[in-house]
Amino acid sequence: MKKAANLLDLVPVPDGRLRTEADENGNATVFVENRGAFNFVMQKIFGKPRFTQIHLDEFGSFVWKNIDGKATVGEIARKLSEEFGDKVEPLHARLASYMKTLEQCAFITIRH
Repeated sequence: MKKAANLLDLVPVPDGRLRTEADENGNATVFVENRGAFNFVMQKIFGKPRFTQIHLDEFGSFVWKNIDGKATVGEIARKLSEEFGDKVEPLHARLASYMKTLEQCAFITIRH
């Protein structure tokens, strides 16, 4: 039986196609290109934007800026705790949920 990997030991890798900018508060905005035939039609006919903007809060921005393809989830958790203290508790549950969301949205892949 294969043992499940510990999330804290895994390395999140950002999708290199995503563009990110910092707003006036230093929070990250991630630009996601709306690709595919349906989106092309919506852009041409209805003037829908080519990019969707995802505005991250201070915690999400901090995590996003630390996802570099080298740091483990555990290292990111430690940095979050050092930076924000009790404001991020329950840290591991929140971070695990956030990583899962980023992976489901294809913003990151998780490397074992």
